[in-house]
Amino acid sequence: MKIRAIQIIFATFLIVSCSSNDNPVATDGNPGRLIVRLSDSPASFDSVVVCISRVEVHVSGTDTTSGSWFVINDSLRHFDLLELMNGASVVLGDTSLAPGNYTQIRLIVTDSSYVIDNDGKHYLTIPSGYQTGIKLNHSFSIESDNIYELLLDFNVEKSILKTGNGQYKLKPVIRVVPVVISGSISGQILPLEALPGVVSTIAGADTVTTYVDDVGYFKLVGLLEGFYNVNILPDTTVYKDSTITNVQVMQNQNTDLGTITIQPK
Repeated sequence: MKIRAIQIIFATFLIVSCSSNDNPVATDGNPGRLIVRLSDSPASFDSVVVCISRVEVHVSGTDTTSGSWFVINDSLRHFDLLELMNGASVVLGDTSLAPGNYTQIRLIVTDSSYVIDNDGKHYLTIPSGYQTGIKLNHSFSIESDNIYELLLDFNVEKSILKTGNGQYKLKPVIRVVPVVISGSISGQILPLEALPGVVSTIAGADTVTTYVDDVGYFKLVGLLEGFYNVNILPDTTVYKDSTITNVQVMQNQNTDLGTITIQPK
């Protein structure tokens, strides 16, 4: 079983009552390019599979319910979120867009999404229905001949709720980070017998968390430029918790801490 925590930007729900348009065609200059990636962090499930049938963006200045939504990917795909850790990600959309201002991203999920835990497989329900989109408020600009890349960091632990009647509900909590202004922290934690399970840091009001893999490697991604304290929590009481302070992150770069040796109590 796995443990988990993370952050914020609450994904609200929007009923899909309007039709989406094809990608806008640039009328003033050449188009730009938008890339949207999906990643995840640890959770107390064995598997969390989300089925996404469509990804859309919304044009600034139009009504959010019936205004201009543009499809950037309409391929039906399944993702096990718990495989997207330690810097791993998948591309949700990669397309040309007209230059201009955009305000939101919308993910359309299907009723085939599910979790697996100790009690078996459970299909996820969305309180407002399966014809609902996950709407993420994030303003960005597309410029001619430039690439804008976004990372959507899915907080499974806060997003999936178990009800009293045994149902599992999906109420997404997703952190949206522009890749161009973010960086990462990585390293290897030893000894392996210390079971150095969880590594985390605080990013603003959010807790960013990842697991240590089988060889002690970890990577915290989507961190804005600044200084961070990296907390290491072993999965055994024989070794001490450890904190590395004032780790500098620079945009579009990885800060490699090298080998970190944690101490027995």
